[in-house]
This record gives sequence, C-alpha cells and structure tokens, in this order.
Amino acid sequence: MAADPVMLDVDGVEVRVTSPDKEFFSKRGETKLDLVNYYLAVAEPFMRVVGGRPLLLERYPDGARGKSFFQKRVPKGAPEWLQTTVVSTPNGTTSNALIAHDMAHIVWAVNMGCLGFHVWPYRAADPAHADELRIDLDPQPGTNFDDVRAAAYAVKAVLDELGIVAYPKTSGSKGIHIYARLEPKWDSYQVRYAAVALARELQRRHPESLTCEWWKEERGERVFVDFNQNAPHKTVFGTWSVRPRVGGQVSTPITWDEVATVEPEELTLATVPARLAESGDAWATLDDELQSIEGLFEWHDRDWSSGLMDAPWPPVYPKQPNEPPRVSPSRAKKGDDG
Repeated sequence: MAADPVMLDVDGVEVRVTSPDKEFFSKRGETKLDLVNYYLAVAEPFMRVVGGRPLLLERYPDGARGKSFFQKRVPKGAPEWLQTTVVSTPNGTTSNALIAHDMAHIVWAVNMGCLGFHVWPYRAADPAHADELRIDLDPQPGTNFDDVRAAAYAVKAVLDELGIVAYPKTSGSKGIHIYARLEPKWDSYQVRYAAVALARELQRRHPESLTCEWWKEERGERVFVDFNQNAPHKTVFGTWSVRPRVGGQVSTPITWDEVATVEPEELTLATVPARLAESGDAWATLDDELQSIEGLFEWHDRDWSSGLMDAPWPPVYPKQPNEPPRVSPSRAKKGDDG
C-alpha cells in the first residue's frame, strides 16, 4: 500500500506530495520525498541559478528506471498559484511553461515525477536577452573524464585571457559545463555566435584534444565543445538538478581547484547537501559581476571576415543565414545536397 500523501508548507504555500515513499532511485532506494527534501536542502543556491527562468520538465512517473517524457506545457488542472510563461520551440510553436518562481513550484514539479529540470537561458521577465554563456564539454568515444578536466582548464585559460569570469559544474553524467553570467545585452543568436567563436578558438589552440566539429564523424577522440547549447530556445540540464539515473547524480557546482580531483559519480542527492553545508556554494559569487562577451564577438567577426561560414545548427532549427549545407561530409562526397 502506498503511503498517505504528505502536505508540506513551502514558501507559505501548501504543496501536496502523493506517494511519498515511491522509490525513485534504485541504487540506494531514495524516494520521491527524499528528492523533495534534497531540493529543499539546496534551495538557496538552486534558486540563485534557476530562479525566474522557464523550465522544461523531464518526467519519470515511476522513477529513474521507468519510462519518461519531456513536458514543456503545464498540464490542465495545475494549481492556480503556479506561475507560467509562454515559450517557443525552434519552429515557432508556443507553450505555457512553468517558471522557477519559488521552491513551491519545484516541489510541485517533483511530485509530478520530474527527475530533471532543463532550464532556459533567460529569465521569464526578460526573454529578449540570454544572460548565460553555457559551455558544454562532451567527451567523445576514446576520451575519458581526465580529458574533460583538461578541456575545462583550457576553456578557463581562454576566458581568463578575455577577462570573462566563469564557473564550472559537473553535468551529472560524463561531462563538465562552464557558465558565465552575462550582462543582459544580447539575444540567444548573439550568445551562440560568441560560443561558436570560443569553440573554434579552442580547437585552433588544442587541435589534438578539443573539437568544435558538429559532425560526429569529424570529431575523432577529442572532447567536443558543444556551442549549440546556446542556440535560441535551447534548454540545458539545470545546476543542482538530480539526473534521472539510478544513483541520483547531481549536476553540481564546483570550484576550479576541484576540477582536477572531483569524482562526478560521488556527487548525489545523498552527498551533495552535506557537501554544501560543509563547503558552501562554489557559485555563490556568480551574480556579483556580470560578464561581457565583446572579445568573443571580435573573434566571431574575424572568422567571418576570413571566409568562415556559421557553424551548423541542430536539425530542428530552420535554415539560418550563412549556414553551411546540413549534410555530413561523408554524405556530401556522395553528392547529397542536404
């Protein structure tokens, strides 16, 4: 028999948690209520990063081993106090998405079986400006996490050169994400241009270990710098969010010193709250000084002036100006126009 629902007072709002004893993570047996308590334990730093942003919910009603689906629209019958905002897909379809307004909204989503919060790169109050540069370091076959560590330090060196202060986190899986909180001056297209310029410069400086090649057949055994995580309407797995993995790994903020030693598999909903209580939030100063990416725009202009086209976009996006043909090199050799 399922346990009776639990009523929680969250930020002055009563939120009902049904089936609180339902197992969500089989490795250690954490339940839905354990996941709720995890988010409440990291509430302050979590809201500092995601607060006010639209959320895409990755729902696993039966836990991390069960079936899943993504939900962008808040379902009918949701509480009247939920705050939502209209978001768009790359093809222009709109939907009413949940805003990370406060922890009551987060607990409501967890009760719906959300095991992954995917976050928009802008605040709902200012959708015209993307205020985060997101660098996703994605290991390719033949590479390991030590290669990702080295890639992260290579990114830091370039950003330091440009005077851009950035913060690393584990992805909750195999990679590292690096964020810079930006002045609210640029839209997502411009921020993506900056990310492409950075990725290309990293490949120039470290051609044996880093790649910005969009087509997998061209990446080789190198760490991929995924610039398209900055494309308009693109969500990225949220900081402090728990991955839908049986071990409940967390996408955890870390210091630059910790990049050399961190073991991402050990950062879980069972360990991260104590780590936060002991060491504090590695991203506590994220908003202290908003960053400029003008230096990256100079590299972007240099690349285009030299004849380089835009980097390829994901297939769900409409064809973009100055974009090369959307066809892999091997198919192009066979005469496919894309």
